[in-house]
Amino acid sequence: MLRFLLASLSLIAVGKLASIQINPMAGRAALILASPSMSMVEQANFGPTKHALQVAVNERDRQHDFDFEIGTWKTHVSRLLNPLTGSTKWVEYDGTSVVRKVWSGRANLLELEVDGPKGHIEGLSLRLYNPQSHQWSLNFSSSSVGTLSTPTIGEFKVGRGEFVDQEMLDGRAILVRFVMSDITADSAHFEQAFSHDGGRTWEVNWIATDTRIKDESGNGY
Repeated sequence: MLRFLLASLSLIAVGKLASIQINPMAGRAALILASPSMSMVEQANFGPTKHALQVAVNERDRQHDFDFEIGTWKTHVSRLLNPLTGSTKWVEYDGTSVVRKVWSGRANLLELEVDGPKGHIEGLSLRLYNPQSHQWSLNFSSSSVGTLSTPTIGEFKVGRGEFVDQEMLDGRAILVRFVMSDITADSAHFEQAFSHDGGRTWEVNWIATDTRIKDESGNGY
């Protein structure tokens, strides 16, 4: 055994990578070598397993992040009037949201329709997945405007989605942040906030709580 260990140390001294693994079942030491002269295939045998690599790929592939939202939802919205003006007046709306898959889930379309004391809101949001950056862009429009807004870009981490962009409000540049949180199979929470100081402070101006609508058998639409 001593001669075996000395041979291992000599290999390390000449610049080769060596490790000794003790097999308690066999009662002997096993020497594993990986040197610069080894082929890529040989060295790959000492790397992560195929399963570990597949897990890493799946973690990077985020194109199904919005699958939780597919279906029909009862929506309650609270909207702050005149954001970033010191206003504290909120108005309430109730209605529905319908989310459909596009391109087998690599995109989806949200249609929102709510009513409240301040009138009727029809909106849509086209969510597009970028396979290169592994991020999503949220592209919103309302029936009163008819054009898509600046894309809000971001991703989901630990069950929370955060998306940010820069827009103009009353002639000045602001940051816009949209957050999805408290996500379950049958409910979700959404907040939009504005910042006029580069993200140091945020003022929430849109809060939506969605509850999934189910049929008589208890299945979601």
